[in-house]
Amino acid sequence: MREECGVFGIYGHPNAAEQTRLGNHSQQHRGEESTGIAVAHNGTITTVKGMGSVTKVLTQPVINQLPGFIGIGHNRYSTQGGSTNDNAQPFTATVKQGQFSVAHNGTITNAKEMRAECEDKGAVFQTTSDTEVILHLVAQSQQPELLNAITEALGRLEGAFSLVFLTVDSIIAARDPYGFRPLVIGRTETGFVVASETCAFQYNRAVYIGEVEPGEIVIFNSSGIRRFQYTPQQTRSQCVFEHIYFARPNSKVFGRSVSQTRKAFGRLLAEVKPVEADIVIGVPNSGLYAALGYAEQSGIPFELAITRGPLTARSFIQPSHELRIDTIELKLSADPALLEGQRVIVIDDSIVRGNTSGKIIKLVRSAGAMEVHLRISSPMLTHPCFYGVDIPSPDELIANGHSVEQICELIGADSLAYLPLELMMQAVGNSDYCNACFTGKYPTLINIT
Repeated sequence: MREECGVFGIYGHPNAAEQTRLGNHSQQHRGEESTGIAVAHNGTITTVKGMGSVTKVLTQPVINQLPGFIGIGHNRYSTQGGSTNDNAQPFTATVKQGQFSVAHNGTITNAKEMRAECEDKGAVFQTTSDTEVILHLVAQSQQPELLNAITEALGRLEGAFSLVFLTVDSIIAARDPYGFRPLVIGRTETGFVVASETCAFQYNRAVYIGEVEPGEIVIFNSSGIRRFQYTPQQTRSQCVFEHIYFARPNSKVFGRSVSQTRKAFGRLLAEVKPVEADIVIGVPNSGLYAALGYAEQSGIPFELAITRGPLTARSFIQPSHELRIDTIELKLSADPALLEGQRVIVIDDSIVRGNTSGKIIKLVRSAGAMEVHLRISSPMLTHPCFYGVDIPSPDELIANGHSVEQICELIGADSLAYLPLELMMQAVGNSDYCNACFTGKYPTLINIT
């Protein structure tokens, strides 16, 4: 399974359960399928999780029954099977070294091999999640201390993983040696927070102090922070799609402001892919800041002509074509007062399958636009991702096998242009990012058969 998730952990707050719930809520955009928290109190970990949103699963009566000053949380989505309560996280286990929970963002690429090895040694798996492999590797470790067992298990994993562990007295955060997925650290008045994005810091007023580095373990407990490299850092391969689409614009990931990076994409797009028009509009929400950058650079007025309705589900992550179409039609609406008779530049973050783009073009035309020119603030998406983003098959990607001109005709735009790869990489600082979904050049060995 390939999934984009959100993880959160807090140490040193008298109401860790409530703070974890709020941390999950602020990262709901990273996973809308299931949610859960685990809280340690008096030497015992209690886990609550279920299918649905944070507000549905983690209700106030539930939170009120979870005392403790340490907790971790997880939001999940998947689009290829495994959409069950069993796969909801955090996972909690009791092993000979003690009790612990784990929350995972990413994809363990050697999970199949590790699972088979664990089963050969007698492990019985309860889920179809790659994360469960970690539990069994820890359980089978001969290390006497839990931290050492976790460290040993991490050394067996390949792929993309940002992990937050909860023990009865500590938070342990870890990141894969390539740093594919983000994991940030904040300091509060009484302790520490770790999360996928800095937007999760807002409710506890945590101050951003840095990242969990690739190949690093960071421990938060009564002694403060302790950190060490559990494996040598490889060439940084941070996911550029975090800046393009996934992360919230008010977040900082990989040390960069998401909103400012998206505006830079838009400015560069205006420089190299101009078109005569009357207004610039952005597709909510991830296309808005690129649209602002395009408008600033081009001098064409920006208008909020497409609004997002109360439906929050992200169409990119819906499991079927029919659900994606329904989501698009329900969540977006256009303003005829701003669009009628206008030549419109629509800015969006990417084109995956083409469903969203075609619907948006029709939506803008139906509101009276005279011309609709689509500009994409990333390159053509042509390859699947194996590091935690659900881009499962080249056959589903409209840019795989279609030219720009063909895609333009298929989605019904008057013109279409993408941000060139070299300019996108320039905007994010070039060398530290994985762009395999645009180039097919994967940082690790991948079996794509």
